[in-house]
Amino acid sequence: MEENKLTAWERMELIRHKGRPTVRDYIPMIFDEFYEMHGDRLFGDDAAIVGGIARVHGISVTVIGQVKGHDLEENKKTNFSCPHPEGYRKALRLARQAEKFHRPIICFIDTPGAFCGVAAEERGQGEAIARNLFEFSRLKTPVISIVLGEGGSGGALALGVCDTLGMLENAVYSVISPRGFASLLWKDASREKEAAEQMHMKAEDLKEYGVCDVIIPEAAGGAHMNPEVTAGNIADFILDSLKKLSKKSVANLLEARYNKFRKIGVFEEDILAGSCCEEDDCSVGLEDTLPQIGELPESDVVVSTDDDGMRDGMQPVSDENG
Repeated sequence: MEENKLTAWERMELIRHKGRPTVRDYIPMIFDEFYEMHGDRLFGDDAAIVGGIARVHGISVTVIGQVKGHDLEENKKTNFSCPHPEGYRKALRLARQAEKFHRPIICFIDTPGAFCGVAAEERGQGEAIARNLFEFSRLKTPVISIVLGEGGSGGALALGVCDTLGMLENAVYSVISPRGFASLLWKDASREKEAAEQMHMKAEDLKEYGVCDVIIPEAAGGAHMNPEVTAGNIADFILDSLKKLSKKSVANLLEARYNKFRKIGVFEEDILAGSCCEEDDCSVGLEDTLPQIGELPESDVVVSTDDDGMRDGMQPVSDENG
């Protein structure tokens, strides 16, 4: 794969191309005998998430994916790929079924984020996402996730707790959208292009940080230029991952999944200037970093006194013993 020199914002524009393949396009190109299942058995069916059982090279799997549309009508039907709580509960229902019948789970991530409407909150949006994070972390069957385009916020992470995460080379994955980032950090949504470049949301960045395991090549010019080629690359990634994961025992699978998320990220620790000692233990106790009471500037003293020297609102305590 040649080095992809597109900026994060250029990739954002590419993955929002109306001709970019969605999970509905990829399923018939990758899987055989796909049988879709509906509903969460609690509230209803959410068209923003598709799920069912299928075969890939003769292997029975459960497929779960977030659905984008190619036009306005499709996007309205799928709520612009912003799932409701019942969508995540449908995904969890199918994941538990897969665990029961020892089927690997293949998740496709493609969402700007979970739907944040009042009705979704009333039906427990936060709980539904949190439940998926918890339950997916301990499923006793292999879980493979692929980011097809946008991977935004907890709405994406609800299908992202897995054993192996692959990203298409132009896909992005982040805790918030660039517009949301700019709105919160700078109070200026128009700076979303600048935000995209600072968020380190590209596949290469995330592979370096240990979030992404494999970058899946797209067809030249983007997945929409040749969906079949991209679908073939995704299928190769799935088969290779299944081959590796199938060799692990359930105990080793769960331990590796736990460790995968424990070691994600890059961290730096700075020692306070002048606090380092010659001994091996250079840690600084909390009490050593706090200012003494006498060091507080007058402006920080918030307790006032009245003329008698008593604190406002407090009465003197009598001493019965004199």
